[in-house]
Amino acid sequence: MAETIRRPGLDDHGFIAREGSLARVPDVFRPVVAAARDGLLEAFGARLHSAYLYGSIPRGTARAGRSDLDLLVALREEPADADREAVRALGEAVDEEFAQIDGVGTLLYGRERLLSDLERYDLGWFVACLCTPLLGADLAEQLPRYRPDSLLARETNGDLALWLPRWRERIADAEDTEEARRRLVRFMSRHLVRTGFTLVMPRWNGWTSDLREMAEAFAASYPQRGAQLRTAAGYGYEPVSDPEVLRTYVDDLGPWLADEYARVHGVKAPRPD
Repeated sequence: MAETIRRPGLDDHGFIAREGSLARVPDVFRPVVAAARDGLLEAFGARLHSAYLYGSIPRGTARAGRSDLDLLVALREEPADADREAVRALGEAVDEEFAQIDGVGTLLYGRERLLSDLERYDLGWFVACLCTPLLGADLAEQLPRYRPDSLLARETNGDLALWLPRWRERIADAEDTEEARRRLVRFMSRHLVRTGFTLVMPRWNGWTSDLREMAEAFAASYPQRGAQLRTAAGYGYEPVSDPEVLRTYVDDLGPWLADEYARVHGVKAPRPD
């Protein structure tokens, strides 16, 4: 009998296994997580349905002084501008207080949107597979299990063509400083690597959040573009301030990747916003 191969990031039944846990949060980041948790409770009280960590901190791979704190917050109703201002202010306060993080990013949504049919294979999958429960009732209990298939690929990253014009605007409007360019390079590098990975994810038949592993999986199917994605993966961890990198992303790698993605998986279902 042939031995069954267990693919990376999948459980015994072939579903994407949820990554991260509070137990994996490194000790140096525990005071940061506690401050964010307390701040969310104070800011939203009973309006808060649930809150989650995602990214390198709950995966246990964060680096003190280099990694950011990533949060997803689900309110019982759709958020208003005042709610967005509240999470922005909380993020700035936590970032200022704790030197071990380099910024705070918070995604803010209403519970109904996260559970909607439209978001089932995008934000729903994100909550169920990439988010670690921090506060409240876990929405993953109301969501399905997910396989690394073409539907998931299309609905997670099949909108790169829509992002590219916005990226060009962000580049044009960014401050002319090395720090501003580094932040853009890091953000766009990560987005492109993850898109490249989900392009080949169904063929690779697994899941990883490691940018370098993502780039290698992509390069196995697209060797002619492999070097570009490997370089982007490196910049996702150690960004540079070279404006030429940004130009290449929006004028070469990004458009090619958007076209290939649409050819292979189709285009993501349109969103109202």
